[in-house]
Amino acid sequence: MAADTAPSLADVLRARGLRLTAQRQLVLEAVQRLGHATPEQVHQAVCATAAGVNITTIYRTLELLEGLGLVTHTHLSHGAPTYHVPGERSHLHLVCHRCGAIDEAPLSLMGPLAEQLLAERGFRLDIGHMALFGTCADCAEQPS
Repeated sequence: MAADTAPSLADVLRARGLRLTAQRQLVLEAVQRLGHATPEQVHQAVCATAAGVNITTIYRTLELLEGLGLVTHTHLSHGAPTYHVPGERSHLHLVCHRCGAIDEAPLSLMGPLAEQLLAERGFRLDIGHMALFGTCADCAEQPS
């Protein structure tokens, strides 16, 4: 779905019998702006505009927005999940364990592995929520 034809947050909420609140709008805008963000990072961004929003509201709103298909999450570490807006293309998350940078790669890279696991073990790999950990190019060039 193209961005200019995507339904607005208000339309999606109204279709579910919910109303648009400033907090819901701010949380979605923060996720869109940040790209990949933990609930704490979303909270910081929202509080820059609306200081009275608590972290519980952020978690509840992220859960609601995910249920509506407006955001999705991936576990990029042992900590909190990282939320992002699902794009027209799904992607793998490449996480640098040295600097924490997050890059993206096409899911097609995992196709051969997914096929091999299915054929050899009957295991269906969920590549939509995948994060690969390693060292980014910038960190690889730096001495340890």
